[in-house]
Amino acid sequence: MNMIPIKNNVFYMGLKDPDRTIFDQLVPLPQGTSYNSYFVKGSEKTALIDTMYPKMINEFMENLKKAGIEKLDYIISNHAEQDHSGAIPVLVEKFPEAKIVTNAKCKENIMNMLHVDESKFIVINDGDELSLGDKTAKFLISPWVHWPDTMFTYLKEDNMLFTCDFLGAHYTQYDLFADCSPALEEAAKRYYAEIIMPFRNFAKKYTVKVREINPDIILPSHGPIYDKPDFILKLYEDWTSDNVKNKVIIPYVSMYDSTKILVERLQSALIKAGIETKTFDLINSDEGELAMEIVDCATIVLGSSMVLAGPHPGVVSAAYIVNALRPKFRHYSIIGSYGWGGNLTGVLEGMFTTVKPEKIDYVIVKGLPDDEDLAKIDNLAAEIIEKHKTL
Repeated sequence: MNMIPIKNNVFYMGLKDPDRTIFDQLVPLPQGTSYNSYFVKGSEKTALIDTMYPKMINEFMENLKKAGIEKLDYIISNHAEQDHSGAIPVLVEKFPEAKIVTNAKCKENIMNMLHVDESKFIVINDGDELSLGDKTAKFLISPWVHWPDTMFTYLKEDNMLFTCDFLGAHYTQYDLFADCSPALEEAAKRYYAEIIMPFRNFAKKYTVKVREINPDIILPSHGPIYDKPDFILKLYEDWTSDNVKNKVIIPYVSMYDSTKILVERLQSALIKAGIETKTFDLINSDEGELAMEIVDCATIVLGSSMVLAGPHPGVVSAAYIVNALRPKFRHYSIIGSYGWGGNLTGVLEGMFTTVKPEKIDYVIVKGLPDDEDLAKIDNLAAEIIEKHKTL
């Protein structure tokens, strides 16, 4: 992919990476991702808004050469993480006259992570503007979506907003603009769940800010460009709201099917009551799918077998992920089976340090569940059903 015109001398310089399978050594990428960079040609000055992932720098620099870009005045860095800033050292060597325009926190991070000399920076504050001649870049400091150094860049005359990681998606099935398809919605929700959801209150604030700006085009750093911004903004207004759905998620590990019996009994009772219920066998599930489903669920029930007197490590990991992602769920419970003894619930309960859902009575059984145990699951289902009536 070379330089693609977007609007009024603003060009797409990004690259797709469809073969990448994991992000930050943590987040699964079902279809890879893209690294979006934008070239802005003003009547007097030029600017590159965000750069490139280190492993794709050679291709990126070759594309700049093919595009005939021989002069670069500014490198605007909206966020220091290397998938956006990785090409900065090569760029300042290629274009020694170029200045890196960013906020103080982002400057600090770039200097620490890329060892760029301090003399190369122009530090801006919230609301500052930079003239390119017939174009004006206005900077909006927007921390915690998802790093403390993030900012947006707004091209005033063109009504274009560059939001870096905010409103992005790990999605490669597009040419340039968003197709507004169910597949894109799923990718955007997965991206929100894994990256933005821990900062939901900040995301809510900046969604409102973007609505107030009312841009014609939103240009994130991953995924397609939104020339119909209402699509992604409506999704974020839903996901960042305090509203939850009539939905229960049950992540579980079952070693000899005893816990699975409890899970299936609970799922059946909840579905009969009209509650959307999804189970996740954690040994075979994609953590990203789990993250996506807990964005708007009301209740999470952890199911675990006992391993060496404690919960299965897979369930401990799931509880940790739930706590780290901070979804807005309201209730939780734990169900499971053990063989000879131990503490199945204490470790899991202790994982919830940042989220504070309401506890619903646990159902922990010894060995294979009997009729009395299944009756306890039915009682748990009844209690969840009652809680969901108030949603």
